[in-house]
Amino acid sequence: MAPPLGNDANGRAEERAKEPAGIRGTSRRSLLAGVAAFGALGAAGCSRVPTAATGVEGGELLDRLRAQGVARLGIAGEIPFGYIDRNGELTGEAPELAKAIFKRLGVDSVQPVPTEFGSLIPGLNSQQFDVVSAGMYINPERCEQVIFSDPDYQMKDAFIVRKGNPKGLRDYKDIVEKKAKFATGTGYAEIGYAVEAGYKESDILIVPDQVAGLNAVEAGRVDVFAGTALTVREVVKKSRKAESTEPFAPLVKGKPHVDGGGFAFRPTETKLRDAFNAELRKLKESGELFRILKPFGFTKEEMTDMTAKELCRG
Repeated sequence: MAPPLGNDANGRAEERAKEPAGIRGTSRRSLLAGVAAFGALGAAGCSRVPTAATGVEGGELLDRLRAQGVARLGIAGEIPFGYIDRNGELTGEAPELAKAIFKRLGVDSVQPVPTEFGSLIPGLNSQQFDVVSAGMYINPERCEQVIFSDPDYQMKDAFIVRKGNPKGLRDYKDIVEKKAKFATGTGYAEIGYAVEAGYKESDILIVPDQVAGLNAVEAGRVDVFAGTALTVREVVKKSRKAESTEPFAPLVKGKPHVDGGGFAFRPTETKLRDAFNAELRKLKESGELFRILKPFGFTKEEMTDMTAKELCRG
């Protein structure tokens, strides 16, 4: 999923989403500090389970999940990352991968807990669910709040523009230089990328997801919507008025940056994160990971050997 840089209030997709629920992404994906703080307070106020620390080294969540036989997944209704389909079933690249890995860990089933993207990290830390399963981009700001699995995919950005791309918008620099009207999703990392390129944050139109972004472009309210390359190319497939641009790597501190998305865990739950990572590595080595992700539009070029440690360094 593509979301931005910062609190999870800022948040990739990276990252994200949505057809039955709408098609959304980075995102996957970063949030504004103020929004994040508010979200954290709100989520804490409606916590569904006790939040007291257990004092068990590495956490006891994995043992608890095995005993109860179900893991609660925080999702953001973002196609193709994690959403409820037209039949009312949980699916998406992250939930399907979670189903496979948790079954290998001795947890037979998963249960979706839908929320807004910006509420995923606050909701996780207030124990409303056990893991964020939304294709969330891994970045330094988020790594200060949660711990991540290694990424299961890597992703570049792309734009939704009107057919023929009349303004010739191919990266964030073009948006700034051509004074284009720019939109992106709530908590998306693309907010930070546009600001770094020189776009005034207060001028950015923030919309709920990529479907709303497509609508804004088609209606002429904005010239461009930014999201993950995957969500953008999927949402424009049936549009007669808009198209997606070629994927590109946004600049971070002046250097091209490729995002990676993974699963987020509470900082105390290193035992679960490590066990999850071990199974993820096996799926990568066997090729099963790509077979799980391919139906959701992922390509082999979007598979990755990056680590969470690398992405947390920025």
